[in-house]
Amino acid sequence: MPKLPRIPSVLVIRALKRAGFYEHHQTGGHIQLKRADQPNVRVTIPCHRKDLTPKTLKSILEQVNLTVDEFIRFL
Repeated sequence: MPKLPRIPSVLVIRALKRAGFYEHHQTGGHIQLKRADQPNVRVTIPCHRKDLTPKTLKSILEQVNLTVDEFIRFL
């Protein structure tokens, strides 16, 4: 399993949109994404100017049930 990269939240949002998520709404510096085929799945992405830490990215991937390899493929 490859290591999680330190990437900006804009790239995470773009990859999740390719995986079938859409932007539900934004509150301040956080964007909530939902999935059309699974309405109960919702993930909040912090949209700040810094890169996301690997721990935050791991938490996001666990919430959306994606492996690191699948996520990297969507990048």
